[in-house]
Amino acid sequence: MAYPRRRYLYLSRLFPAISAISAAILLLFVFISFLAPSPVEHDHIRRTRVPLISRKRTIDDVAEVNRVPQVLRVPKSGRVDSRDLWSTKNARFYYGCSNATSKFAKAVDVTKSNRYLAIATSGGLNQQRTGITDAVVAARILNATLVIPKLDQKSFWKDVSNFSEIFDVDWFISYLAKDVKIVKDLPRRRGHAWNPYTMRVPRKCNEHCYISRLIPVLAKKHAVMLTKFDYRLSNRLDLDLQKLRCRVNYHALKFTNSILEMGAKLVQRMRKRSKHYIALHLRFEPDMLAFSGCYYGGGDKEIRDLAKIRRRWKTLHNPNPERERRQGRCPLSPEEVGLLLRALGYDRQTHIFVASGEVYGGEATLAPLKALFPNFYSKDTIAKQGELEPFSQFSSRMAALDFIVCDESDVFVTNNNGNMAKILAGRRRFFGHKPTIRPNAKKLYRLFAARNNMTWEEFASKVRTNQRGFMGEPKEVRPGRGAFHENPSSCICENSEAKTIAGSVKKESGKGASPIKKDVDTAVEEDQNDDLEWSDPEDEDDPTIQQGINLYNETSMDYDNLTDEPDMNELLSD
Repeated sequence: MAYPRRRYLYLSRLFPAISAISAAILLLFVFISFLAPSPVEHDHIRRTRVPLISRKRTIDDVAEVNRVPQVLRVPKSGRVDSRDLWSTKNARFYYGCSNATSKFAKAVDVTKSNRYLAIATSGGLNQQRTGITDAVVAARILNATLVIPKLDQKSFWKDVSNFSEIFDVDWFISYLAKDVKIVKDLPRRRGHAWNPYTMRVPRKCNEHCYISRLIPVLAKKHAVMLTKFDYRLSNRLDLDLQKLRCRVNYHALKFTNSILEMGAKLVQRMRKRSKHYIALHLRFEPDMLAFSGCYYGGGDKEIRDLAKIRRRWKTLHNPNPERERRQGRCPLSPEEVGLLLRALGYDRQTHIFVASGEVYGGEATLAPLKALFPNFYSKDTIAKQGELEPFSQFSSRMAALDFIVCDESDVFVTNNNGNMAKILAGRRRFFGHKPTIRPNAKKLYRLFAARNNMTWEEFASKVRTNQRGFMGEPKEVRPGRGAFHENPSSCICENSEAKTIAGSVKKESGKGASPIKKDVDTAVEEDQNDDLEWSDPEDEDDPTIQQGINLYNETSMDYDNLTDEPDMNELLSD
């Protein structure tokens, strides 16, 4: 009986100890609970016991946890720095120069009497303009008489206009008389109409290429018609031939009086509204978006709409919108264009002329841009009733009116790198480096994606940084980069006298001797990966073309390594 009694005494002593420990733990828990605020106290009561600065920090911490995505707040005023928004730095140190050198022989001394070159252009107004310009140079290379070019009347643009209905044909012939002999039509042969021999040359054909391919044919046939004549001449030619290109493009190709007069009226009306205006080549039409393979958040309807248009081109790759946008190949949306301009310093009072066809999404798509820039015009809104009627049925004549208003603008903004953008960029460089803004889409893509996570000041600062080298400044692009029509470096000369005077003034003022800052060139060097923005698929010359290698037989004269699928090459024309 001794064992159970000892067990009883042991348990009777253990229970009080356990009870005491449990009570102590319970008291400790109650004490801690009393000291620690409840979640409700933290949000409402405890906040009243802390100093003001600490209280603000607590509120911010809570707000950070419960943050709702913010919309980028655009200020009403636009100026962000003191720079001149309507001119380019150092423009006075450069000027356009296209006169021939003393070594360039007169046309009358080199033209062969039995050689005629005719061309059939391709695409819209500006693509045809490049073809006409290059045709004059090709005729000079071949020492041939040029027949007034035949314009494309069957392409995507479906304009039945001929050369003389868009350009002043008599001015064209007379201005270039010393360089190339030009006739309106092929002469009759043995009393009958002369049908030239039809053929095609490769893209980016250089001097040796033309001579080796066409001289034997001209010696036998005497008259040749080159079809699909767009981008058929190399970017890299002899200096005098490059200057001839500039004389054609910037002086000889003049619109007809009716187009010039209507264009002047539109410009005058923009000037009456404001001292300065921006011209925007928006290029946000359904066909452009479909061709680009980009996506703009329109859901299933947008995907269906653009896919239907894409089916016109059987050779287009399957779209990868994210990749295209990441690589800078997507046009900015109208809202993004507006944000870009506001970030660069243009305020709500800035007047904008928009050159555009049918905008995908219509007014709903344009609404954010119009909210940022209420002074929003197009040729349709500033023309009087009936004024556009003589032009409205002809896409090239309507495009010519847009061309004039954009060319005369204080600032030109291009939203793609098509032919109109390239030609106007080159023309504005030649005639005084007027500001030409080309969105650095590759860099801006990342910035636009993150814009709701930063203040307006941060956003605007980063936009200005990313746009360095894309504003149309002198020496912004290295000579030889891009298409010659957008970067006519051979026709841009330095004004040494102006540089010397500016250098002397700066020396006297103690600011240093160098009149020209290097920041623009440096910006381009830093952004070499963005050079692709300047290039189009045909910017690099084919080495086989450079060598003049004969890749065809004499019975088949249609040699184009690129697709001639209808409409595809014309789409980016204007």
